[in-house]
Amino acid sequence: MGNSPLARPEPPCHTERMLVTTMNDIPGRQIVEVYGEVTGLTVRARNIGVQFGAGLKSIFGGELQGLTKQLQDSRDEAKQRLIEQAQALGADAVIAMRFDTSEVAQNFQEVVAYGTAVKLG
Repeated sequence: MGNSPLARPEPPCHTERMLVTTMNDIPGRQIVEVYGEVTGLTVRARNIGVQFGAGLKSIFGGELQGLTKQLQDSRDEAKQRLIEQAQALGADAVIAMRFDTSEVAQNFQEVVAYGTAVKLG
């Protein structure tokens, strides 16, 4: 898949320019401009194979690793979209970032990352 035009490119590294924190302020830094709320959203269908494995695991107990990975992938994608929206506004940080998740319909999950885009001095 390497150089194939169908290959999905890796998401850009967001840690170089964008600080994302769950705190409402950043110790030692001053917020000089507030751009407002930014969000990143993804809705994904649950994998039938993962669902089957989870059903079996519910009988014996333990971590549902397939579902854990799916949810982590969804969170990563939502956070990346939040960062891209904040960068488009000219922000260099997102404060008070949170995640929210819900079931949209049977077998569909929504994950949203949200926070406040700001410029640091």
